[in-house]
Amino acid sequence: METSKQHIEPPAGRLGVLTVGLGAVASTFIAGVELIRRGLAEPVGSLSQLGTISLGGDGSRPIRDTVPLAGLDQLVFGAWDPISDTAYDAALKCGVLDRHAHIEPIATALKEIEPMPAIFAQQYVRRLDGTNVKPAGTRRELAEAIRKDIRDFKAAHSCDRLVVIWCASTEVYIEPGPAHDDLAAFEAAMDADDETVPPSMLYAYAALKEGVPFVNGAPNLTVDVPAMTELAHTTGVPIAGKDFKTGQTLLKTVLAPMVKARMLGLAGWYSTNILGNRDGEVLDDPDSFRTKEKSKLGVLEHILEPDLFPGLYGDFHHKVRINYYPPRGDQKEGWDNIDIVGWLGYPMQIKVDFLCRDSILAAPLVLDLVLFTDLAQRAGLAGVQEWLSFYFKDPQDATEHDLFVQRTMLENTLRRLTGKQQIAGVMPG
Repeated sequence: METSKQHIEPPAGRLGVLTVGLGAVASTFIAGVELIRRGLAEPVGSLSQLGTISLGGDGSRPIRDTVPLAGLDQLVFGAWDPISDTAYDAALKCGVLDRHAHIEPIATALKEIEPMPAIFAQQYVRRLDGTNVKPAGTRRELAEAIRKDIRDFKAAHSCDRLVVIWCASTEVYIEPGPAHDDLAAFEAAMDADDETVPPSMLYAYAALKEGVPFVNGAPNLTVDVPAMTELAHTTGVPIAGKDFKTGQTLLKTVLAPMVKARMLGLAGWYSTNILGNRDGEVLDDPDSFRTKEKSKLGVLEHILEPDLFPGLYGDFHHKVRINYYPPRGDQKEGWDNIDIVGWLGYPMQIKVDFLCRDSILAAPLVLDLVLFTDLAQRAGLAGVQEWLSFYFKDPQDATEHDLFVQRTMLENTLRRLTGKQQIAGVMPG
């Protein structure tokens, strides 16, 4: 059954992509796009570029031919980072990509991307230091400086639209508090230089005030507070987050639904990670790890619903560990031991050893989120984009963590935007 199409402004002109952070994830994403649009690589892992969608009687079509997404040739890149390395230098230092196959062919383009001075306070990311930082000022002054950066970048690169996406490190854990209750309280907290307003929130505030979508790829609180949701609706801007769903949690959102679908019990799930990149170094700090731990721990409870099935899932043990191990670099290893319970209470085990590449998994998510949030902006969708939960470990306002249900939610939103019949049983975000 056809429905009325949503009006979507065409993706004309240039789309500026401003990443907060120019480390492993951002440099891998930018290099990948530069390679792909030169025909030197394929966009493996990108739903927006390779995925298809069923349109009922009209069959299946590529997603990028179904909704008006910006083309890769329209993207223009910029960044903030407390380290002054260009995208070229960052890509070399991170060691994710092969220098000769994937960095040198696009060296000129990468060298042109020099990070703007960042907002940086070591109390929020204790294991890092930086010299490419904005002069000290009040939080209000720093937010206004970011707003100016956004306006200046847009003008200098003749961009028609922008998206800001957080690809930087995990901040220390912050509880939601009075400063986050509404926009008035948040702005008063900025003026009072309240420490419960971390740098990530200043970037988000600046973007939203400039009418620019903001995506949070880390487990920081950032836009997951009422003040930011209020601002997003006030300015008519999409927001999405938090924490890119790449390695271990990606597998949890696949395996846990299988356990529940078969009504198997769960006694415990132990997860440990070995990671050697900058993210691993930051997470070696207990307060930053606490932010990540909270993001990772909530997935199983959402999927298994222990309140509804106390006999199966009411008392399982869930442990998560992250170990900083420099020799591993970006090649992360996620090891899971899953103790399940079967017929008549007999114990069984599932063991998973996922040898993955953190930034290789994250880069296509960055691309999809940039293109889909830009689509949402042009379609007039403001506030939290629950239909993008597919991409996050701990999505905002999420009612679903099952990866395949999240994929259906995403597709249903695309169907709704194009006036096509949705799949019954799952409403779009």
